[in-house]
Amino acid sequence: MTLDLKVPAVGESITEVEIGEWLKAVGDPVARNETLAVIETEKATVELPAPEPGKLTQILKQKGQTATPGETIARMETGVAPSAAKAEAKPAPPSPATPPAAPAAQPGAMPVAQVFQSAVSPASSRQRVPDSQRQRIGNPRHNRLEVCATEPSPPAPRLADRLPTPPAREERVVPMTRLRRTVARRLVEAQHTAALLTTFNEVDMTSVLALRQEFQEAFQKKFGIKLGLMSFFVKAVTDALKLVPQLNAEVRDDQIVYRNYHDIGVAVGTERGLVVPVLMNVDRLSFAEIERGIADFARRARDNQLRPEDLEGGTFTLTNGGVFGSLLSTPIINPPQSGVLGMHAIQDRPVALGGQVVIRPMMYVALTYDHRLVDGREAVTFLKRVKDAVETPARMLLEV
Repeated sequence: MTLDLKVPAVGESITEVEIGEWLKAVGDPVARNETLAVIETEKATVELPAPEPGKLTQILKQKGQTATPGETIARMETGVAPSAAKAEAKPAPPSPATPPAAPAAQPGAMPVAQVFQSAVSPASSRQRVPDSQRQRIGNPRHNRLEVCATEPSPPAPRLADRLPTPPAREERVVPMTRLRRTVARRLVEAQHTAALLTTFNEVDMTSVLALRQEFQEAFQKKFGIKLGLMSFFVKAVTDALKLVPQLNAEVRDDQIVYRNYHDIGVAVGTERGLVVPVLMNVDRLSFAEIERGIADFARRARDNQLRPEDLEGGTFTLTNGGVFGSLLSTPIINPPQSGVLGMHAIQDRPVALGGQVVIRPMMYVALTYDHRLVDGREAVTFLKRVKDAVETPARMLLEV
């Protein structure tokens, strides 16, 4: 039976998708739920699975072409037991080639031995030297003039001849994926529509690192996941958003929309581009639930299994460039949000504490905000609250 393969529903706001890559060719056997193709959307990549076992018989939309949700992009024949593809016959190894015969001596050519004898023969050094190449040199020991031959010096090699041959200069043109085009468009949109400003601070990570070391084993044993840094910052950001609600709001036309819920987007870098899955209602989540959610997002982003609904919404964003070694940066907000907090690498640095210089594990943090509704006072207050919460984690539990 012939079965139409259609673009699945990928979200209410998405009206067009792009075929990313076909993982199966026409004639290939497929198993139930085996991925046939990767489909690019504006927000994520989704997979097209085979609903039944059978064989792919027709591809209607090739890589790079666009389609709409519900449109048929391929057909398969069901009821055919999938079997392994026939092994291709290996070509017989080529027979050993007959070594080429030595070239015959050219008529009139001088044998090698004769050439060698001619080169070392004493007679060859007694050839008459032309007068034009003679030079008289005074020999004070014998008080006589000796005549010697001066051979013309060979020309010095040119600089170009001594330089190594440069490698071939090549260019490779690769079309942008729909996800990358969407990311680029939104980043430019943020630069053009929002009044972006960034303020910085630094956080002493001593307390967080000590807590992780003290409770890591018990935490992992109880919840089955490691206690990372992100859960502390998600909690600290949520605490600061309650104090400064302007950073949890958005500009909508000529109005400011304040939210009483906190959905934190966590930026995840993938080979296909940057995606920002959203942790919903983080103020109701425990540290373990936050860590599980982030780990699940990272795994599904790596395997191209994020759903469009995972990327929708979000009232604030966290991005951690420190995992790549970034020491300082100015992140860009994710419209229509009004703020993004950038985390960076932890470095041991000298700091003044109690009148003395001590070495502490420090992290720079950067808050980029939309100056249309967030003033400097609110931005600094927010960033100071995040710093205090991370440096004193107990205050997040006590809500003081």
